[in-house]
Amino acid sequence: MRKIKRVKVLGWRWRRNELRRHRDTVEAWIVLSAWTFAMAAGTVAGVAGAQSVAEAQARNAAERRPTTAVLLTTLPRGAAIGVDYKHVKAKVRWTDAQGTVRTTTAEVKAGTDVGGTVPVWTDGHGHLMSEPLSSSVATARVVAAGTGAGLAGGLFVLAGGRLIRLRVERRATDQWAEDWEQTAARWGRRTG
Repeated sequence: MRKIKRVKVLGWRWRRNELRRHRDTVEAWIVLSAWTFAMAAGTVAGVAGAQSVAEAQARNAAERRPTTAVLLTTLPRGAAIGVDYKHVKAKVRWTDAQGTVRTTTAEVKAGTDVGGTVPVWTDGHGHLMSEPLSSSVATARVVAAGTGAGLAGGLFVLAGGRLIRLRVERRATDQWAEDWEQTAARWGRRTG
């Protein structure tokens, strides 16, 4: 049995052709519109997502204040057998902007002596916070958020275009079945 070679012709739905149906042109417009809107929606969603994450990170970094705390207690370096930690949980004490003395646990460099000072970050209310993100990590998060939002927005529009195209194809298949029934009736045969 010989294999039939299919030839793909780009843009065949747009060319003048006696075999081209109205449905082919409608499908071509649906595909073109879906891709165009997907690119636009993906771009808008990506920019909006990146801006919102960048603003949130800037707000977060702006409300954190560096301060120094006194180390009260700590685990010695390598307290767990066979494990060498760079940072350990330790009890620290600091005075906030209102003059209130606060005590809590924080991550400090392993091996720091009790009574020594360690840098900590607090919010405007005196609560202990983690260190703000470095600019490279913040940029990577903004890029990842923008890319993810852009992909999600574009894929959402493409999925909508695919659903519309499937509906057009289903309607065309139903029309084809009706036309076939009429043709079969004229030929004097039953098809169902």
